[in-house]
Amino acid sequence: MGSSANTETAMVTASPALNHKHPSINGGDANPSHNTAAMLTISEADASKKRRTGVLPLEVGTRVMCQWRDGKYHPVKVIERRKNHTDGNNEYEYYVHYTEFNRRLDEWIKLDQLDLDSVECALDEKVEDKVTSLKMTRHQKRKIDETHVEGHEELDAASLREHEEFTKVKNIATIELGKYEIETWYFSPFPPEYNDCVKLFFCEFCLNFMKRKEQLQRHMRKCDLKHPPGDEIYRSSTLSMFEVDGKKNKVYAQNLCYLAKLFLDHKTLYYDVDLFLFYILCECDDRGCHMVGYFSKEKHSEEAYNLACILTLPPYQRKGYGKFLIAFSYELSKKEGKVGTPERPLSDLGLVSYRGYWTRILLDILKKHKGNISIKELSDMTAIKAEDILSTLQSLELIQYRKGQHVICADPKVLDRHLKAAGRGGLDVDVSKMIWTPYKEQS
Repeated sequence: MGSSANTETAMVTASPALNHKHPSINGGDANPSHNTAAMLTISEADASKKRRTGVLPLEVGTRVMCQWRDGKYHPVKVIERRKNHTDGNNEYEYYVHYTEFNRRLDEWIKLDQLDLDSVECALDEKVEDKVTSLKMTRHQKRKIDETHVEGHEELDAASLREHEEFTKVKNIATIELGKYEIETWYFSPFPPEYNDCVKLFFCEFCLNFMKRKEQLQRHMRKCDLKHPPGDEIYRSSTLSMFEVDGKKNKVYAQNLCYLAKLFLDHKTLYYDVDLFLFYILCECDDRGCHMVGYFSKEKHSEEAYNLACILTLPPYQRKGYGKFLIAFSYELSKKEGKVGTPERPLSDLGLVSYRGYWTRILLDILKKHKGNISIKELSDMTAIKAEDILSTLQSLELIQYRKGQHVICADPKVLDRHLKAAGRGGLDVDVSKMIWTPYKEQS
């Protein structure tokens, strides 16, 4: 009997699958729930696998959780898909929009970054909007709205959809400009022959762009520019500003527009650059003058715009250059004897920069000024348009409406608090270093 029992135990050990089917074969399992749990785990895994297989490939419009560069999972919407032939398994990769973030972070991702158990199939857009708006708090909805349609305030719903459809997928992923390799933010309509490029190589002086590094190297041996074309109108220490006429330097101006569009979502690309002046800010060293950012303005603006487009390139951001460019545009307006305002719509970053600039300039004056001062006087002193002064002071709750007119209430403690919140002013424009004649006076 003893040997028979041993044989039976040996059989059970050698055939674990048999043990699952017949848990009582070795005299009864002391805890049968272990086997039930194992069976449930296996069936859940099978169900999950079937579910994952059933949703692939993901349709455009699908919502799913995706692992971002911070290592955490965030909700995304699939914008586009394509087959990846390079890895041999012919899997799809997906272009996704992180719904919590700005479109500049949209990117191509691999399947293994997605949590396929979180897949939500694409709904009809109108139904989806209704469902989403019911679920979201007012704060969440405002945050999504700001992220989604910022800079497109002048577009109606149909135009906005058309814009987002046309520019939905970034065509160029990275560029090389000078010593920097820069990840792009948005679509830019480069000529069709560049459709197959994911990286472009720019000459940092003439802004010609090429498909391959070797082409750039050959070009740099021949290119004799060491600064933007046009007139140097400002130099202070290592900073220079060049004025480039779009009519006289058409190719440079168009190349600048292609480059800028990679980092600006809200602007139309101007092919007719003849009507614009471009102000290129550079850091200068013994190798030349390296562009850090620019702004453009119309030669003749009916709406008193003193700035059409503004950009600080990503490697140079958070150094005060954006504030410097804004200040410079107003110094030009002062020399023209005009008030100015930036062309609308402003980008999200542009609006923050302008609000900060207006706040600092206006509150500095209010702090030092004794007695009453009118909005008109502030406008004359700063070249800031009266409407921008009014909206800034209203947003700071420094304006009251009394007896049919706006009155500025400038409590010193309140001014100090707002100035502190506005942050530092950045680099100052030394007006004594400007050598510039307004365009209308040029021969």
